[in-house]
Amino acid sequence: MIDKRKIKLKVKEKPVITKSIQTEFIRLDSFLKLCDAVQSGGHAKIVIQDGEIKVNGEVCTQRGKKLHLGDKVEFENKIYEIV
Repeated sequence: MIDKRKIKLKVKEKPVITKSIQTEFIRLDSFLKLCDAVQSGGHAKIVIQDGEIKVNGEVCTQRGKKLHLGDKVEFENKIYEIV
C-alpha cells in the first residue's frame, strides 16, 4: 500500500541585506567587498570564478559585471540588494 500523506517543509527565507551605492553602477567584485561578503578582492575572484555567486537569480562568473540599482546578489544563503 502506498502512503499518500504529504510532507510539509518550511523553507527558511534568506536574509536580505541592502546596500546603497553613490554611483551609477558597481562591479560585482567590488560590491562583494563593500558588503563584507568576502575578505578581499582575491577572495571575490575565487568565489565568482567557482560559480558561487548568483546575480538576479542566475549564476554569474564575470568579476567585472556591472550592478545597478535594484540588482540582487546571492552568496552563502544571503541576498545583497542594491538600493
